[in-house]
Amino acid sequence: MNELPKPTTDVSLTDFQAKIRDMYYEKDLQRGIDGTFMWLMEEVGELAAALRQGTHQEKSEEFADVIAWLATIANVAGVDLGQAIQEKYGTGCPGCRRLVCTCPMQEKP
Repeated sequence: MNELPKPTTDVSLTDFQAKIRDMYYEKDLQRGIDGTFMWLMEEVGELAAALRQGTHQEKSEEFADVIAWLATIANVAGVDLGQAIQEKYGTGCPGCRRLVCTCPMQEKP
């Protein structure tokens, strides 16, 4: 008997951004950066509420929504998230340049 392969939960950022582009790009272009940014902010608000009072499932869903809207706005803005993250964080903390951040707590690295 042939069994279906077990689905993996590991999704690359590049693959996810491409999937979001395939699903929503035409709508996202019509909405534009300003409209898309407003949706992202709404999702960040929903994540904040879930972090305070939500179930684990609600938190998980809101994290997924925030990442999806971030990928959406990156697509509209023409930014490759994987490349951007590698360039900024690939060699360590952008503040102290170490793999384990040693920046003071009161400073934003």
